[in-house]
Amino acid sequence: MSATKYKRVLLKLSGEAFSGEAPYGIDTPTLKGIAQQIRQVMEMGVGVAIVVGGGNIWRGARAAEEGMDRVIADYAGMLATVINALALQDALEKEGVTTRTQSAISIQQVAEPYIRRRAIRHLEKGRAVIFAGGTGNPYMTTDTAAALRAIEIEAEVLLMSKNKVDGVYSADPLRNRNAKKFDKLTYLEALNMRLQVMDSTALSLCLENRLPIIVFDLQAPRSIERAVSGEPIGTLVSAE
Repeated sequence: MSATKYKRVLLKLSGEAFSGEAPYGIDTPTLKGIAQQIRQVMEMGVGVAIVVGGGNIWRGARAAEEGMDRVIADYAGMLATVINALALQDALEKEGVTTRTQSAISIQQVAEPYIRRRAIRHLEKGRAVIFAGGTGNPYMTTDTAAALRAIEIEAEVLLMSKNKVDGVYSADPLRNRNAKKFDKLTYLEALNMRLQVMDSTALSLCLENRLPIIVFDLQAPRSIERAVSGEPIGTLVSAE
């Protein structure tokens, strides 16, 4: 085992992380690369839980803007996260990682119900745990689910992976070349400047519970390994 700064982490994977360069859906080589990174980190002795988004399949907010009932649209989004969770579970198990998927919505044929004590026990036994279904409530993002689950399982850090963006910027770096990257931020700075770290509910949860956040580019070499090892990568959002 290699020395790591964190022993238990919560990794947030956006739906876009599953699609790779494709506009939507699940890209198998990309998913395999993510699973290999997670396996390598777990071999270092780190407990890994994952919250998955569903934006590569369905976006509830966008469907609501187009006239669909928001609650129904959000529940459809929760089902999309279950699809991604099962795909990731399969990829991890092909890498030899024992994995359990827990869902915040009842879908017992394919996933365990979310039970905090059971999730912690899985982590203690060296299993990867995937959390699907968001919080199980409409109007709540998977960012909020990530912050909530991280706090519940007593993770030491929340790893917010991004696609093609290597941290938090003053503006969208893909659209504004003059956007300034921040190496470190406090929670209040991120909230007051309305930076796109995560939604304000999730960020407030992290602030109240002093849960540090590392925002980094998932596609960077050894990105998850570098994050858990404490190497400088992306942007650190914390109390100091």
